[in-house]
This record gives sequence, structure tokens and C-alpha cells, in this order.
Amino acid sequence: MRRTTTLVISLIVSTGYILAQTADKPQRSDAEKHAEKQAFAKIQQEGGLVMEIAQNDPRLEVSYQQRDKKLTADCLQALKDLKGLIHLNLRGQDVTDERSAYLKELTSLTRLHLELTPITDKGLENLKSLVNLEYLNLYGTSITDAGLVHLEGMKKLKNLYLWQTKVTDAGVARLKKALPNADIDRGLDLKAVEVKKPDEKKEVKKEEAKKDAGKKPEEKKKPEEKKPEEKKPEEKKPEEKKPEEKKPEEKKKPEP
Repeated sequence: MRRTTTLVISLIVSTGYILAQTADKPQRSDAEKHAEKQAFAKIQQEGGLVMEIAQNDPRLEVSYQQRDKKLTADCLQALKDLKGLIHLNLRGQDVTDERSAYLKELTSLTRLHLELTPITDKGLENLKSLVNLEYLNLYGTSITDAGLVHLEGMKKLKNLYLWQTKVTDAGVARLKKALPNADIDRGLDLKAVEVKKPDEKKEVKKEEAKKDAGKKPEEKKKPEEKKPEEKKPEEKKPEEKKPEEKKPEEKKKPEP
């Protein structure tokens, strides 16, 4: 009996969990499903990638990061028909202020990558309606303190990246008051490092080494060809006079 009761309770809990998940999923009409299929095909045709967030979660993520061509209005126009779109990656794409107007209707977005795009303060005004954003990356853009004002209504924002932008400490402090729960990351604040002067002797040696390196290598001198030495006429040594050999005197015959 106890086992049966435990099993029934488990089934009820599991069923309730499944129903709760289903309720959170966006419900689409037949017309919306048809429009979504067409949007899928258009985005893929334009070099975008569309995928579900998870196996049991039909909400969508779209990325144009891998696109090697210039972004066009057609790439962004099709996004409005994706009712379950929550993640959008446009990193490094040509998202101008004019094209950012296509993002106005994407109010279900929770994550948006706009780093290394040409968007400016004027373009950020088009993001005011994205009140469900939890993550926004504006690294490497030209935005200033004036653009941060347009983000003050994003009360759900948790992570904002502002590396290598033109915002100041004052602008960030003002935004932090409006969004106290947001983590605003400006990257590393590198202080000027005092450069030590190199030792003069070492510097002189370096300069000499540079000069030597700039010189063209001297051509090796060809060894001089030795002229054949003229043979001097041998000096004739004076002939040694040999002593005359004395012939033995003939003995005189005695006279008779």
C-alpha cells in the first residue's frame, strides 16, 4: 500500500513538473508556425545559425557570428517571426544604428551580443524596449555616457560589458544607481607604467650593434695572385784552378 501511494505521488509531481514546463513554452498558432519555418529558411539562407536552447526547450538562439559576408537588413528582418527567440549573437557584424531598429520588436531577448559592431549612442535608443535582457555585450563599440542612459530601464540586466568603449566613471556610476543589481564590467584599468631609462653604456652598444647590422657585409677581398718570381741568373762561381799535375821527370840516361 505504501509503495502504491509513493508511486502515485511521484507520478503526480512528475506530471505537474511537465505541465509547468509546457506552460512556460511559447504557444504558437498554425500561422505563426508557418511564418517561423519561413524565417528559419531565410536566416539559414543568409548564413545564420538557428538552434534550440536545449533538447527539451524549444526557445531559440540565432547567431550570425560565422557569417563572412556583410550583414544586410534581410538578415535581421526575419528575426521578428521567431517568437521564441531569446539569444541573439551579432558579434563583429555590421549592425549600424539604422539596422538596430530591427531589434526593437525582439522583446523576448534575454541575451544580446553586439560587441565589435559600429553601433553608437543613437542605436542604443532602439534597445530601450528590450526590458527582458539579462546579458548585453557592447565591448569595442563607440558608445559614450549618453548611450548608457537608454539602458536604465533594463531592470533585469545582470551582466553588461563595456570594455574599450568611450564611457567614463561618471556615466557608469549613474547607470549603477539605476541598475544596482547589474554587474558592469569595463575591463582592466591599466595604469601608466614608469619606464626606466636604459643604462647609457648598454644603449651605446645597442646603437653600435644596429649600425653594424645596417652595414652591408664587406666583400671578401680576393687573394692577390702572386706573380711568378723571375729567376735570377745563377752567378757563376769562379772556377777553381786545379793544380797542374807535374809529370814525373824522365830520368836522364847516363852518358856513355
